[in-house]
Amino acid sequence: MGVFKAAAIQMRSGERPERNAIDLERLVREAAGQGASYIQTPEMTGALVRDKKAASFTSEDKDIIVGTARRLARELGVHLHIGSTAILRADGKLANRALLFGPDGATLASYDKIHMFDVDLDNGESWRESATYEPGTEAVVTTIEGAKLGFAVCYDLRFPQLFRAEALAGADLLSVPAAFTRQTGEAHWHVLLRARAIENGAYVVAAAQGGLHEDGRETYGHSLIVDPWGRVIAEAAHNEPAVIVAEIDPAQSLAARKKIPNLKNARDFAVNAGSSETSRLRGAAS
Repeated sequence: MGVFKAAAIQMRSGERPERNAIDLERLVREAAGQGASYIQTPEMTGALVRDKKAASFTSEDKDIIVGTARRLARELGVHLHIGSTAILRADGKLANRALLFGPDGATLASYDKIHMFDVDLDNGESWRESATYEPGTEAVVTTIEGAKLGFAVCYDLRFPQLFRAEALAGADLLSVPAAFTRQTGEAHWHVLLRARAIENGAYVVAAAQGGLHEDGRETYGHSLIVDPWGRVIAEAAHNEPAVIVAEIDPAQSLAARKKIPNLKNARDFAVNAGSSETSRLRGAAS
């Protein structure tokens, strides 16, 4: 297991994928120029737009973000992880899909966001992702640069069982590309990312959207890279477009898990809620 550099790209995606693709290329080239061999972009890299019916989404093979990412990965010889973009599925539904491209431009893995952001926040802010996207049903772990990468997208961050399942499957690098709202980001972004790293003895790379977008939403920014001990080792401490880079050493994940072997020590247990039925839960996923 060797040390490598990871980059998180912070963007302010607008409503036009063609323009976002230009910003994507500029920032990916900047990250590669800083020595990053794994580069992650935020959720909805391709477009942030409220009215999905008015947006022009297409299939994976025709998508400009997918095509741009594939070309850049091949040209720069990097692992390029599009945190997510909206992809039109064969059944006519939309997927909020993450895609990982290898140094040869091939698609190494894809992941459809599982947990839909259906919430009502303060000041009238309301979101219903399930009205637009079909949720995924499968967690994904794949190997890059001698590390095992676990996938997640944004709201997935609030479901620790997903990350625990990926850690138990060997993931020592967890990804959380996001478009966190300013409200929720200010409240929970840092603490949740650090918690997922600590709980699983894993690095966490979280590329974020930031700032006021064309569709009127405001995202928090503050892209982070966290080490397996929960320390922030790189941060874009603002909401402007940026690139942050940090070294990833898979041996540090192994060391953290030896110090705090909670993945090994988890036990099955019952939950007695005072009813006639007693639930059985797996301690590792609770």
